[in-house]
Formats: sequence, C-alpha cells, structure tokens
Amino acid sequence: MSARDWIEKDFYRELGVSSDASADEIKKAYRKLARELHPDANPGDAKAEARFKAVSEAYGILSDAAKRKQYDEARRLFAGGGGFPGGFGTGGTGGFDVGDLFGRAQQTGGMGGLGDILGGLFNRRGGTTASATRPRRGDDVETDVRIDFTEAVRGATVPLRLSSPSACGTCAGSGARPGTTPRTCTNCGGAGLVTRSQGAFAFSEPCTDCRGTGRIVDDPCPECGGDGVSTKTRTLTIRIPSGVDDGQRIRLAGQGEPGRNNGPAGDLYVRVHVNPHPVFGRSGNDLTLTAPVTFPELALGTTLTVPTLDGKVTLRVPAGTASGRVLRAKGKGIAKRDGQVGDLLITLLVQVPDNMDAAAREALEKYAAVTTHHDPRAELNALVEKR
Repeated sequence: MSARDWIEKDFYRELGVSSDASADEIKKAYRKLARELHPDANPGDAKAEARFKAVSEAYGILSDAAKRKQYDEARRLFAGGGGFPGGFGTGGTGGFDVGDLFGRAQQTGGMGGLGDILGGLFNRRGGTTASATRPRRGDDVETDVRIDFTEAVRGATVPLRLSSPSACGTCAGSGARPGTTPRTCTNCGGAGLVTRSQGAFAFSEPCTDCRGTGRIVDDPCPECGGDGVSTKTRTLTIRIPSGVDDGQRIRLAGQGEPGRNNGPAGDLYVRVHVNPHPVFGRSGNDLTLTAPVTFPELALGTTLTVPTLDGKVTLRVPAGTASGRVLRAKGKGIAKRDGQVGDLLITLLVQVPDNMDAAAREALEKYAAVTTHHDPRAELNALVEKR
C-alpha cells in the first residue's frame, strides 16, 4: 500500500466504526460486513466484490495495533493539511519535501517518535533516501526432527537433510553469469529507489528498472536465473542436548537463508518431536514409572525391583503402604548439561487379578471375614453425615 493510501483512505468509515473504536468493535464490524459482501454470497456482483476488498484492506490495517498507530499518526498530521499549504496531494506550492520534515525533526526534537513512523511510510529516514542495496539479513528457516524418548533423555547426534535457498554456487550469489558482473542501474543510480513528486510532497519508491536492487544483470547466471540464490539439498549434523523437551526449538546460527547484498545469513530453528516411551514418562527432569503391585506386597511390605533407562533399581516398600504412593529413586532421572539430575518417580498401583483359583478365593474370603471390624470408608461417611 502506498503512503498516499494511508492518508487519503478512511479505513474507519469503510468499517462503519469511530476512530476510537475498540479492537473487538472493529472485529465485530468486519465480520458482519465480510459475511454480507463475500463473493460467495454475491456471485457476479462487482460492486460487492470491490467493497469486500476495501473492507478487508481496512481491517488488515486497523486490526494490527502497530499499523493502526502509524495510520492514526499519519492522518493526524496530514488529513486536514497538517498545517501545510494545500494539504496532501492537492498541488500545493513551495515544493515541500517530506525529507525536510525529518531533517528538522532530528535537529529540533519537536516531533518525538513521529519521524520514525513517517519514515516507514515514505521510505525516508532522517532526510536520507533508504538504500535498497544495503546488506540485508537472510530469513530464518524452521524444520522438524523426530527422535526417540531415550535420545531425548541422553542426547543424540542427528543427521538432517534440508532443501532450502542458499547462495548460488555458480555465481557466488552475484546473479550474473561467471565472468560477468552486474552493472549499476542508471535509472536510480544504484540506490534501488526513485523519487517522484506528488503535489506538494516527494516520495521514494522502488525502482522498476532494477526491481529495487540497484543493479541490473544483463547476462543472468544459468543456475539461479539472476537471483543469486538457488535451492539446494544439504545435510547438517545437529547435536540434540540431553533433556530436550518435546516441541523445543534448537537454534543453529547462520544456517538459515542467505543474506542479500553480502548480508548475514538467517538462523535455522529445529523443532524437536519426541516419540513416547512404552514404559517411562517424564515430568520436568524426573522420569516417571507406574509399577503394578499386589495387595499383600503393600500390606506386608516387600522389596521391589523396577527398571530404569540404565538398568534396574531395588526399593524397599514399607508394610502398610497405600496404593498410589510414589517412591523416589534418587539420581535415576534426566541429567542435563547444566548439571541438574532428576529422579525416577515410581507410582505403586495395586493390580487386581482378573480371575482367581479356588484356593486363592477361599483364602481371600477368610481374610475378609476376619477384617470386618475395619471399615475403610468410615471417615468418608462421617464427613458426609456432618454435612
């Protein structure tokens, strides 16, 4: 969207809301209009389609807090002429250049942060045309890798194959056929931007001859077609740290997309997905395990042997232990790089047999007969009766 659109278009009127409308009011108004004007609801209606596009454009600005702030600041300065002869785009005299405004703002400090806002709108910053040929950092790239539970606990080295943009190997990123070099664009002088007058103002916009690059490639590289970037498949070896969480991202600096104009490359973010383990779970740095036990083992006490990721551990279960109690095996959890080591948490759970032989049933019935004095629900019933 051009700077002129920001100032001349009334996005609030498009949505039928006031300039101090809340974000919820703006969203509600947009949804109502979008339903009424959607092309599916108005097939073949060019006016409805145009209104739908205008409403969507308005919502795109007003629903974004940062863009709305910039829009409001620009309108406050220019909508009514902003104190400048002729207003905006009306052919006022004097040849006023927005760059002068930024220059004065820096000298006097009278505009506060408004210079930055307008600099973004008009591609001007401190009265100097922003150079499109300045080094630009490459984009960040994100990919996914899946590992086993044990690899997440202990750490692992994983090969990763990526198909992503990288600097063209044939032209070394210049975009020109080997043996040739790009020439400076004569239309913009290599700045990548040209200035045009719009009434009383002057605006900078990307040069159409060089597409804003400041350079023209007369003989493009056969591999990348003049872009200086080609898609390649590469293999990286990444180190997964011990104790990595499911969904955690690992950053590899400088392994993202290549920068433009000798700018630095972006970063590569690897999102780790961990397969669940059939036996163990995880809670922070602790491993968890559910150990089935019998009622006699809990009632009489026993010595319990359970597995760990490194072998086995033996624990003493005191007599009278309740089902659901959690025992702790110190230092048998996850060891992280910072030296923290978790534990293994073992939950004891009584396992009721599906069927019993006659001898076991007879013994259990005798036990039940001699323990009739014990009511495990006595306390529960007493609390209910008090209420």
